[in-house]
Amino acid sequence: MDRPIVVVLPAAGVGSRMQADKPKQYLALLGKTLLEHTLDIMLTHTAISKIILVVSKDDPYIANLSLSPKIQLVEGGETRAESVLNGLNAICDKNAWVLVHDAARPCLQHTDIDKLLAIDDEQGAILAIPVTDTIKRSDNQQRIVVTEDRSLLWQAQTPQFFQVECLKKALSTALQQGLQITDEASAMEHAGFRPHLVAGRSDNLKVTRPEDLALAEFYLTRNKL
Repeated sequence: MDRPIVVVLPAAGVGSRMQADKPKQYLALLGKTLLEHTLDIMLTHTAISKIILVVSKDDPYIANLSLSPKIQLVEGGETRAESVLNGLNAICDKNAWVLVHDAARPCLQHTDIDKLLAIDDEQGAILAIPVTDTIKRSDNQQRIVVTEDRSLLWQAQTPQFFQVECLKKALSTALQQGLQITDEASAMEHAGFRPHLVAGRSDNLKVTRPEDLALAEFYLTRNKL
């Protein structure tokens, strides 16, 4: 499979749930920012030719980082979907495939990237983990309505892997229609695609709340042993 692999890394969010004095991607972890850990994963994978880093227009922190020539900065949008679309529009090669990854997932392993890159199907693929907890569906008063069949449920992760032009069209159409787009796969689903679910590692966590930092530090320390 001879296809250019580009990463789009949306990092324009403010991370309000972290209750920190700066966006979560710039919080310190083991001597680096979260964003630097995530970038290192992508920069050291030999199949990745370029990284599109999407940041907010007036980001005061990005200038403090020493960025590789493989990284191109792009201005973000009002939402994650708009930021990802801006990143896709910066990719010149229409034959490229794109890995869209959360900037706040610093524990991703190369082996999980390899699993995605092995998918050769226009439907694309995402990393995900099978749900192991019992899942309840509630009504609007937070009372249990039903217990879901967890054997068919997965928790979506990133990266999410799609042909760049397909994803660009799907995101553009979804945004024009005012659809609720929570990840790239949801845009592709609305466009009629059925992306593959590729089982990933549970330690590929997204740092969202303050307690997640300690867990990310544990995983990063263990993975370096």
